[in-house]
Amino acid sequence: MLLRIVYTLLLALASPLLLFGLYKQKPGKPRFGERWKEHFGFTPMVNGKKPIWIHAASVGESIAITPLIKALKEQYPAQAIVVTTTTSTGAEQIAKLGDLVEHRYMPIDFAWCVRGFLKAVQPKLMLIVEKELWLNTLATVKKQQIPIVIANARLSERSAQRYQSAAFFTKPLLNNVDSILCLHQDDAKRFIDIGAAKEKVTVTGSIKYDLTIAPTVFEYAAQLRSQLGQDRPVFIAASTHKGEDEQVFIAFKTILQHNEKALLIIVPRHPERFNDVEMLAKQQFQLSVHRRTNNAEFIPQTHVYLADTMGEMLLLLASSDVAFVGGSLIGDKVGGHNLLEPAAVGKPAITGPSYYNFIDITEQLLQADAIEICQDSAELAKQVIELFDNPERQYVMGENAKKVVEQNQGAVQRTIDNITNYLH
Repeated sequence: MLLRIVYTLLLALASPLLLFGLYKQKPGKPRFGERWKEHFGFTPMVNGKKPIWIHAASVGESIAITPLIKALKEQYPAQAIVVTTTTSTGAEQIAKLGDLVEHRYMPIDFAWCVRGFLKAVQPKLMLIVEKELWLNTLATVKKQQIPIVIANARLSERSAQRYQSAAFFTKPLLNNVDSILCLHQDDAKRFIDIGAAKEKVTVTGSIKYDLTIAPTVFEYAAQLRSQLGQDRPVFIAASTHKGEDEQVFIAFKTILQHNEKALLIIVPRHPERFNDVEMLAKQQFQLSVHRRTNNAEFIPQTHVYLADTMGEMLLLLASSDVAFVGGSLIGDKVGGHNLLEPAAVGKPAITGPSYYNFIDITEQLLQADAIEICQDSAELAKQVIELFDNPERQYVMGENAKKVVEQNQGAVQRTIDNITNYLH
């Protein structure tokens, strides 16, 4: 109890700064509007009794959990589902699921905010995507005898060390969790090492492998590729961060020297950076840019195609030849992003040296000769050029990648099997 009191006081002191960052308006960032009240527990009622409450903090988690949501609705069509996100960009992603779910914003981690949410929603189960654990939320949910499950749970070595060094804080968190469904055996071991009861931890695999790709994705990709140019080699840089865009543009300038027809599709990780990336390309690197949302005709001589939309990653990857996955060339700030999306559409991929958040997936793809690792922008350029010059190598790597995805599918059903007892 003392721990929660101290924690709540510290959160109260930090909350103005946290809320400022959350509500600060940026280009490309959707507004919260009147719905900001939901963060304080003033939550509208939901349609349907006793919904499953799924918490997916932002865009990445929202995308990751989508296959599970669709499978749950197929198997339990009458079961209501409420998805919470903290961010407005996450809300925008969940909105694409239409009538499958209802969206609410996640209450701030004060007990009174969480109680307000629970009173309005009355969930039968809380399902947390990956590992967003909040002390007051978990304690308040548990007090109302609502089961708590972490799905697609992953824990990097670095995060595990941090949790272990704060065991006084970690133990109460994990005591409130009923079940932890881990990506890999390494994640399971780390959760047990930081204090989770062994009987609560199960390896179900990664939901991210269970990508369902609609045939229309490839149809639209073929249309886009026809617009961009069938005879142009296309390199996509996906989920790039500040400080990484520059390295991608440096690499691309080298690629252009080798093949002046080359085209770069760039997909910044955060929508509020779309304008900055466009200006960077034009002003610092003298590259011509076409934004995807620009209805003007695409000019064949354009260097950079800026993907300033959300939720179209598979389409964009399928329309390219070679992919670079970002969050991996800026030191240890991010720890990489998911390589399974290019793998699922059969594209050879390159990642930088920092991929600690996706070690298991990356090593699997490496062993299968489906990806390459670059150390810097010069090596990135070299690897892209080599793949452009070797279509057979592109094809082999892409096929290897698809096999890895196919061999690891089934996590969605294993997850549903592990939560079925909570759904009745």
